[in-house]
Amino acid sequence: MAGAAIGRVALFSIHPTYAEAILDGSKQVEFRRQALRSDVSHVIIYATSPRKRIVGVFEVDGVDAVSPRQAWAQYRTVGGIDKASFDRYYEGAARAYVIRVRTAHATARPFALAEIDDELRPPQSYQYLRGAQLEQAHRLLTADQSRPGMQWRLAAAGQQVLAGTQ
Repeated sequence: MAGAAIGRVALFSIHPTYAEAILDGSKQVEFRRQALRSDVSHVIIYATSPRKRIVGVFEVDGVDAVSPRQAWAQYRTVGGIDKASFDRYYEGAARAYVIRVRTAHATARPFALAEIDDELRPPQSYQYLRGAQLEQAHRLLTADQSRPGMQWRLAAAGQQVLAGTQ
């Protein structure tokens, strides 16, 4: 994956249990009620209360838009969620957006949103990072350059490039 151009970067609020499951590889998809832009290539993981820290990042393998019933049938074994919680989450929803995780990497040092920007607040679901916020998140996520997959490079023209190996 070295040198591959990456697209938009999203910041997701994820319950700590699910965040850890993504990072340890036992949860291979993230279920959402809202669609992502098609050019999202990476998700920065903000673990919600009680952690309240950025704990890692994952590369998006793709997004499936299906009914909740289809999502459960296809992804229940890799979704990291029980049926009752899944049903509560999707109650009344016509579509399920299933974000497939290609690779996930934990940060060497979890950090607060304020380290990116004092004004940055946890998103209700997700938000896109750009400009100075993205650059600062990049600096913090790549502070430990020895960690495979965490070696991003932002090109001068604003194009984002993933320089690390996966």
